[in-house]
Amino acid sequence: MVRALSLPMLPIRLCARRLFLKEKATRQLGFSLCLKQKCCNLRQSSHRPRSRRLCGPSLRFPGIAVLLACTLAASAQTKPQRIVSTAPSITETLFALGVGDRVVGVSQFCNYPPEVRKLPKVGSYIRPDAEAIARLAPDLVILERSSNELAERLNSLHIAFVEVPHSTLADIFAEIQIIGKAAGVPDRAASLVAQIKGSLDAIHSKAKALPSPRVVVIVDRQQGTLNNLTAVGPDNYVNQILEIAGGTNVLAKPGLPQYPRISLETVLRENPDVIIDLSGTQETEAERRASRDATMALWRQYRDLAAVRSGRVYAGTTDSLVVPGPRTPIAAQRLFGFIHGIGGSD
Repeated sequence: MVRALSLPMLPIRLCARRLFLKEKATRQLGFSLCLKQKCCNLRQSSHRPRSRRLCGPSLRFPGIAVLLACTLAASAQTKPQRIVSTAPSITETLFALGVGDRVVGVSQFCNYPPEVRKLPKVGSYIRPDAEAIARLAPDLVILERSSNELAERLNSLHIAFVEVPHSTLADIFAEIQIIGKAAGVPDRAASLVAQIKGSLDAIHSKAKALPSPRVVVIVDRQQGTLNNLTAVGPDNYVNQILEIAGGTNVLAKPGLPQYPRISLETVLRENPDVIIDLSGTQETEAERRASRDATMALWRQYRDLAAVRSGRVYAGTTDSLVVPGPRTPIAAQRLFGFIHGIGGSD
């Protein structure tokens, strides 16, 4: 059975659910962990910082309009020095562009590179905290999705912001270029995009010389069981890098949602050559090892699966595999290893 799952941005939404469960466990056990994606449509008006306080007087007083235009032109030439990121991929992009020293706040899901963990948090991807953002006095906020309420709040606080797309590879390249332009480093952004494309082309060239096994990728499930599986469907970032790495996604079918909710019976019926379970993302090596062992034990119960019999079930336990951004070539290379039987862990 396959059911559509409405997910504005799957990895972050999944992490939000996990965070809720872990925060519940915190009250019981005194321990918690935070963890980290379909984004809003890119609008042309969101390609540049904006503030509503610049709109009213310019319509009534032509002289002020000229002055404001000059001010905006001068501001466009000034690189923002206090930047707030509201999502992991934005944070990673800012650091990859060499402007990490200007980042003064990040979302609670941001944990890479490691130095961001000590930065002030401004809420979650799903619900950024406008007041927490304002307290940091940023001159630029970068969003992956904003509600009308948040946009109005940022405007009322006179906080400039841009929005970036985040659903596909093309969106990632656009995101990098938008962030590079907003941060005043467009040349670095162009170089980073070219570097990522070159790395992906090299991986794809290797993959074309190898067979293309049938693959199922699981990105979420009820922990400790193989129930309530969420898989990778068509037309999304993970499916695109899976294809680059040489896999054939058995659930990339017309009519299916980007991330379908499926049952174990669907996996048994499709009987893929390779199963990649990305449902666990841990921070320490000990946690990753324990997660991998538990994941493998679950799938080994189903010897009817070709992937289980051939030992081609893999557990991915780092967020680099599900956070679109500068680490995309790393994710594609890891998937290449899984798909072609070269590596069993990450």
